[in-house]
Amino acid sequence: MRKKITIAIDGHSSCGKSTLAKDLAAKLDYVYIDSGAMYRAVALKCLQTKIDLNNSKEVQDLLSQLDIKILYEQKKFRILLDGIDITQRIIQIDVSSLVSEVAAISIVRKKLVEIQQQMGKNKAVVMDGRDIGTVVFPNAELKLFVTAQLDIRTQRRYLELKTKGMLTPYDEVKQNLAHRDHIDSTRKDSPLIQAKDAILIDNSYMSPSEQIFLAYKLVEDLIAHI
Repeated sequence: MRKKITIAIDGHSSCGKSTLAKDLAAKLDYVYIDSGAMYRAVALKCLQTKIDLNNSKEVQDLLSQLDIKILYEQKKFRILLDGIDITQRIIQIDVSSLVSEVAAISIVRKKLVEIQQQMGKNKAVVMDGRDIGTVVFPNAELKLFVTAQLDIRTQRRYLELKTKGMLTPYDEVKQNLAHRDHIDSTRKDSPLIQAKDAILIDNSYMSPSEQIFLAYKLVEDLIAHI
């Protein structure tokens, strides 16, 4: 029986890490968990309830009533908030504009990290996010840090939104990504940084098939030596 490992994938917004994580999980028959979607779900809940993010009691009350469910069925990831499928809703620009601020709140991170660690306790999991290799799974057997140039990430995100009928100006998409990069990388609690033992993948000029080929080879080589 092949040894099961934990794979942590971190990286900047819209760098393709979720696509890589999904493809890798499907290829390995592992469970895929999008930690960013969980933070987006909290951000959506904050928008719905119009709470004050600077009011720790309001945030704590929201977290105490939080009902998030992760589903991974037939190799497809879905996330539910209060029993409603929000997988597509949370990629819209209003959620994207708020998610980094929400993710910077320590009590939010503490709550979601606990949930994420519980999800991955049995290994055979691929999880992507901002602090997976540094905080959530610091002992993961394989850590990848994915990035790409800002203009390339902007173009990818712009086309993704356009394909889904969400017409957002290119400059607004770019500004949103740059804003999120800044907050994610400078926040005090669990900032986005490359773990010392993470392998860097710059996919600026890499196709999805080239990226998955590289990542799968890294997994195979690792498993063969443990």
